[in-house]
Amino acid sequence: MQKVRIVCVGKCKEKFYADACAEYCKRLSRFADVRVEELPERRTLAEEAEAILPRLRGFVVVLAVEGKGLSSEALAAKMKALAAAGAEVTFVIGSSCGLDARVKERADMLLSFSAMTFPHQLMRVILLEQIYRAYMINAGAEYHK
Repeated sequence: MQKVRIVCVGKCKEKFYADACAEYCKRLSRFADVRVEELPERRTLAEEAEAILPRLRGFVVVLAVEGKGLSSEALAAKMKALAAAGAEVTFVIGSSCGLDARVKERADMLLSFSAMTFPHQLMRVILLEQIYRAYMINAGAEYHK
């Protein structure tokens, strides 16, 4: 079973976001060992980087507006290839202030979901949904249509 880690800065404070995250983590449990690691917001991006960097394992995907956009099918193909290689995947979501350059430099992939800005709590839900969609695509399920 593939290990998927989501390292994110800030707590999921709103109950409806937390409930959505819990639902997707539950759905994902049949495909992957998913762990969400919440880190406290710090005074500076450099301090946040010091907390993030030691938690990065396997193939590291950092969410960044300047990253590459992928279709759901392309993300599914990437996840499938990484699973076939036995690779753990770590996704990183920064705080509302962004991410330190060192975190982006450590990334194996910078991924953009949009040129728009989303609240980091909502981005966590969107990311979990897209990871779930990727596994469903790879399973040949109808969910993704």
